[in-house]
Amino acid sequence: MGSDRWEPAAFKTRVDEVLHRFVAQEADQFAAIDPLLGPVAEQLEMAVADGKRLRAAFCYWGWRAVGQPDSDALVRAAASMELVHAAAVVHDDLIDESSLRHGRATVHVALRGAVRRRPRADAAARSLAMLVGDLLMALAGQLFTTSGLPAAYLSRARPLWSVMARELVAGECLDILSTGAGPDTTASLKVVRYKTAKYTVEQPLLIGGALAGADGRLREGYSAYGLPLGEAFQLRDDLLGLFGDPERTGKANADDVCGNRPTALLAETWRLADDADRERLRALLGRRRLDAQELNSVREVMRGLKAPDRIEGMISARVEQALGALHELDAPAPATSALTALAQSAANRPF
Repeated sequence: MGSDRWEPAAFKTRVDEVLHRFVAQEADQFAAIDPLLGPVAEQLEMAVADGKRLRAAFCYWGWRAVGQPDSDALVRAAASMELVHAAAVVHDDLIDESSLRHGRATVHVALRGAVRRRPRADAAARSLAMLVGDLLMALAGQLFTTSGLPAAYLSRARPLWSVMARELVAGECLDILSTGAGPDTTASLKVVRYKTAKYTVEQPLLIGGALAGADGRLREGYSAYGLPLGEAFQLRDDLLGLFGDPERTGKANADDVCGNRPTALLAETWRLADDADRERLRALLGRRRLDAQELNSVREVMRGLKAPDRIEGMISARVEQALGALHELDAPAPATSALTALAQSAANRPF
């Protein structure tokens, strides 16, 4: 994929090859310490088995938009963004008690088999999953620093890693602290921004740009494009989480309702609801188990209030804002074309 034409499938293949080889080597070294570690090493590899590789793509085009050429070393550095994502997913699934990801058992569920004969097996499996996430984050930094890019380039981007980690953890903490509190759309959108939007689009773009020596105007443009697009991505994810087909999304669709998560969809539903609707919702939100009929009842309330339509409106407005900022960047045509296509694929995923 060295040409200027954006070929998402070819790029994904390049990133997958980097990730799978790197993590397989690390997993082998980890498992060699003791045979007991085999199941944990296997989950390290499973954590990077799937993915659209959007974060790597945004990092790559953050580099290319400065005018830098295609580079295998840059692809390795960009692939480290996917290890940050893998770590965040393992931790997020653990916090949310999600059981399904990419159509497979989440890490803390998969690891129950390794500890099934031990006291407090569920807690032990959760502890193992937490450590898998921690190791994935450490491996992200290792892949980045050993990417093969010049040390001077890496040093320009290194401070952004601290910002990315701080904001990602802050977003996850806000998610936990806001769960079960009174629904508030403004607060939910802040969680969206810090928990997902920044590390999905803005920070990968900024890191790619910093590696390439982007100037201040370009960095401001990256944020003006990346923040609204990252928010649109998560708002779409919230809709898919409840209204999407689990066969396509690979995730259980009751998690946000059962967890009474601070999503903008739930907050908008509550804001629009009358007393009768709120009474129905109170009986269902936060319940650990919901059958299909109860889940459909939540969907009926939402549709009746047109809450999903309001979220669709938020998504469209943010994509439009992002594309407007992109076209003011005056980036090279291949980068503008690729970032336009990435905006559409990030925000308009099928149900």
